[in-house]
Amino acid sequence: MKLNPSSLKPIFVQVAEWTEDEILKGNIKDGDKICSQIDYSKAFNINPITAGKGVSLLEARGIVVKRRGLGMFVTKNAKEIIFSCRRNEELTYIIDDLIIEAKKLDLNNEQLIKLINERYNKIDD
Repeated sequence: MKLNPSSLKPIFVQVAEWTEDEILKGNIKDGDKICSQIDYSKAFNINPITAGKGVSLLEARGIVVKRRGLGMFVTKNAKEIIFSCRRNEELTYIIDDLIIEAKKLDLNNEQLIKLINERYNKIDD
């Protein structure tokens, strides 16, 4: 497991997103227990407090729930929550940045859409 220390995203956000990615891929399923903050800290070689902030972010988003004395478990509707968050937040930021850059480069709407379609068809999952 690797994080990107040079990313603009804080490490704890990357921990949360890594877990979300694993849920979306089906590697972590509804009802599964996720790693403890100690496990995350060892796996990512980060401070346990930072790892705990990542787990807390997942809990705040409703992706995991704490079972007292047992740990954190993936909620039933975790995938839907992740999809919704990423569509509404992540993609909006990315699209806004893309549009701003396209306008700087004097690309019109049709040119930008054409470029997106070309790239979309070239990139595999």
